[in-house]
Amino acid sequence: MKNIIIFLSIVSLFGFAPDKLIKTKVAEGITISLPPELAPMTIDDIVQRYPSVRAPLAAYTDLNRTLDFSVNISATQWPDANLEIAQKFFKASFSSFYDRIDMIDEGIHDVHKKKLVYFEFESRVNGNKMTLGEQQPVFRYTYIQYLIEPNRTLVFTFNCPKSSKEDWQETVRAMMKTVRIK
Repeated sequence: MKNIIIFLSIVSLFGFAPDKLIKTKVAEGITISLPPELAPMTIDDIVQRYPSVRAPLAAYTDLNRTLDFSVNISATQWPDANLEIAQKFFKASFSSFYDRIDMIDEGIHDVHKKKLVYFEFESRVNGNKMTLGEQQPVFRYTYIQYLIEPNRTLVFTFNCPKSSKEDWQETVRAMMKTVRIK
């Protein structure tokens, strides 16, 4: 067991992304195939990374806690299925979370007979010059997709350091296309 943990730690340090994905039940009626490097977050990780009244349905991270994948129910509900308006709304909301966004791709795609709005981008959050240890900007790669249903909006989010984007981009794109919702 110790050898496996050491191996996975070394693999994670070098940013290796596997081709093999493992089908995982993340919540009742929701499955997705995840890379073996991702494991469920501890309660402490969830509290620290998702400081919200509403905890995610599922949250995963790697051994180094640099990669995150989560499934949430958004507080935003849509009365109709106008995905184009929802897409514009979600895109506009990003400006409140990031100081800069470089959009790689966005749109609406079919995933197992469901239409999902997706965004793939690199972001920058400026550092705080007045807070010790938080002075440098933070650069991330994010892939996020939304399933909009009459009574809920499901949000699937993957993010990692921008420096790991090349290692994970194809895996994440494949992973997000394995979402199944009953």
